[in-house]
Amino acid sequence: MSHEIKISASLACADLLNLERDIHLLENVGIDLLHIDIMDGVFVPNYCLNIDIMRAIKEITAIPMECHLMINDPERYVERIAGAGCQYLSVHYEATPHIQRVLSLIRRYGMKAGIALNPATSVEVLDYITDDIDMVTLMMINPGFAGQALILSMIRKIADTKRFLDMRGKGFIDILVDGNVSISNIPSMVEAGATILVGGSSSVFRKHYSIEESVTLVKSLY
Repeated sequence: MSHEIKISASLACADLLNLERDIHLLENVGIDLLHIDIMDGVFVPNYCLNIDIMRAIKEITAIPMECHLMINDPERYVERIAGAGCQYLSVHYEATPHIQRVLSLIRRYGMKAGIALNPATSVEVLDYITDDIDMVTLMMINPGFAGQALILSMIRKIADTKRFLDMRGKGFIDILVDGNVSISNIPSMVEAGATILVGGSSSVFRKHYSIEESVTLVKSLY
């Protein structure tokens, strides 16, 4: 089953002192989604954006928000994130012992449910939750910090995930790739089966290039 490729702009890589400006620039170039990273300093050793920022974003744009929780026990925040206007919410398989309960809760609050996998987590863990998800978020790097190099075996993991879903009649589930989704890596990621590209500092928010120039280039790669 063919998918339309979408770009999700990682706002952690935007100019945070001019975030409203950057969001309006993303609107002008037809960006599909806004990627919101939320971290707890425990699941990953870093902090990033938060729910208050999501509420503020909701007030200035209609671009759908796609949130990636890098926190332990993510079920604690599902209701508040839904209330902040989120449309897609990914939680980590590794972050809770009750992943089906969390995925069900996400859908109950009207959001699309995503399952995020760390690089070393096998695709096979999806086997009993494919009925509970709308998206698989594949980390191309170990989560927590932007600017890391691609783990090369992750291209194969994209293809393995696509094959896994297709074999179970779930080829309609989106495959989102996150981490060093760069100008040079995007073609092989799309060829392997990625359908949503998280664009950060190596694609959408490149130094010395405008957002319009960068997004136009990304769209020319698939």
